[in-house]
Amino acid sequence: MASPGPPTLPWTLSHLLPDSALAWPNPACSVIPTLRLPLPPSQEQDVTNIELLCSSHQSPRFKWAEPGCGGQRIKLPPSTLEGWLPVQVRDLRGFPGTACPGCPLLFTCFLQLSPSCHGTLPEGTAASGLTMLILILVKATNVFLPADTKFGIVFDAGSSHTSLFVYQWPANKEKDTGVVSQTMTCQVEGPGISSYTSDPTQAGESLRSCLEEALALIPQTQHQETPTFLGATAGMRLLSQKNSSQARDILAAVSQTLSESPVDFWGAKILAGQDEGAFGWITINYVLGMLLKYSSGQWILPEERMLVGALDLGGASTQISFVPQGPILDQSTQATFRLYGANYSIYTHSYLCFGRDQVLRRLLAELAQRNSVAPVRHPCYHSGYQATLPLAPLYESPCIHTTDSLNFTQNVTVEGIGNPEECVAKLRHLFNFSSCMGQKDCAFNGVYQPPVHGQFYAFSNFYYTFHFLNLTSRQPLNIVNDTIWKFCQKPWKLVEASYPGQEPWLQDYCASGLYILVLLLEGYKFSEETWFNIQFQKQAGGVDIGWTLGYMLNLTGMIPAEALTQWRAQSYSIWMAGVIFAVLTLVAILGAAAVQLFWTQD
Repeated sequence: MASPGPPTLPWTLSHLLPDSALAWPNPACSVIPTLRLPLPPSQEQDVTNIELLCSSHQSPRFKWAEPGCGGQRIKLPPSTLEGWLPVQVRDLRGFPGTACPGCPLLFTCFLQLSPSCHGTLPEGTAASGLTMLILILVKATNVFLPADTKFGIVFDAGSSHTSLFVYQWPANKEKDTGVVSQTMTCQVEGPGISSYTSDPTQAGESLRSCLEEALALIPQTQHQETPTFLGATAGMRLLSQKNSSQARDILAAVSQTLSESPVDFWGAKILAGQDEGAFGWITINYVLGMLLKYSSGQWILPEERMLVGALDLGGASTQISFVPQGPILDQSTQATFRLYGANYSIYTHSYLCFGRDQVLRRLLAELAQRNSVAPVRHPCYHSGYQATLPLAPLYESPCIHTTDSLNFTQNVTVEGIGNPEECVAKLRHLFNFSSCMGQKDCAFNGVYQPPVHGQFYAFSNFYYTFHFLNLTSRQPLNIVNDTIWKFCQKPWKLVEASYPGQEPWLQDYCASGLYILVLLLEGYKFSEETWFNIQFQKQAGGVDIGWTLGYMLNLTGMIPAEALTQWRAQSYSIWMAGVIFAVLTLVAILGAAAVQLFWTQD
């Protein structure tokens, strides 16, 4: 049966929402009450199940606003789909009021009888009575409005710094998992929390500024129901190995700070390396639309899914996660989970002490141990580079094995020689490739790994290093290798002059670039052919890539969903009959009033 067309009556529909209060418009103009639609300003969302009684030959107008949030008119096209008006609210970030995320959209539709309708017709007129009579007598049906938006806070306490992320999702979850989006990010000032061993309370205090910024973003009424979590990664994993009591003191300090805040604090803990890798995999595939995508007004599971692998290089560890072509033979490297009604099983492994910072420390320590004569000649530093460094901080890490012959109170002078070939040879010494001799599916250090399969996203220090070297455009492997070698062979003075303002990290990019090549090609077993499957990215879909979004997706599966709010609305046919009846009645009333007016004048 064909859908009836929109009414072509000689009246228009518009919107009224007082800026000062959530007041009703004049009852003479009202057709339905105000509807509260909590639509996240940063998401695109269709509301197709609300009969706003606003179909007309002219485009209806709506306004979204909330006291203190501002407001903006949005013109929407009319609909002819059985009297339902699909209210499609696209990206609202450009409108006023987005500093108040979660502000509901407040809609009121009314019948505009005249340009001066608002407040000019007395509440006791026949039109008001007839309108209310129609609303009372016509048959109503149940419709559902979206439930409130929920928020979550995740602290990523890495080895070198801590970041805060705020996520939001509609409370009525899709297939038991929230449709989550990133709302904000904040970089905590200072080093990673593992650096506060001498004063653990400062680890907690360092989080306050970013936490206050996050709470200012989240509606105050939702603070106490906002789940908040801190996950510490490889830096704290290393500290826990070295001194478990210091690690416990730091976690206790940050837990005290967060538990004193008006949030639903879920705890602070050291994240397992396997979880870090698995959640990073979830993040990438979610933002790329591999787990869930928006189509035809609803969220659906993609029919053809090309799941993407994840390569993470942190300061103290590196992770690889992907779906192999065959079965996973070592169950300790398998992660399974359920998202959006589908089950997933991936290979994932985390290598502690193979993060960028720890590798550079291990390399320097090995050179210092093998060089009894000062200065230490460093093949990965540019020729002409020289620095005097203390030995003691190197051996604070459990990743570095000490020798009795070294005096840790002394400093060591390091000179760069800019030899990329020797640098690669020294980097290879940090891996145990011989432990995989004779094994078919083995990466390094005796760790099982099936052959890499599919596309991969490389992020964190993978991206930062290659971005500096201008190698994030999927260049062929020979060009990547040639670019890094030529950079390593540049004299230090030329490098300093070419990259001003990057002195704290400048001397390490040569070693970092060559280490990435050794790790990916000889460690993870990528080849010249599969190299093109790697994309070096910081973000995907406007979202930072890391484990935090994947964690929040998994977490929302454990947060109970809220039921949709139920409203009453009239069917299209009954509504049309009511409108026609109201219009005919109004015409009769106005005609009678005109006759009475002319009769009086005569």
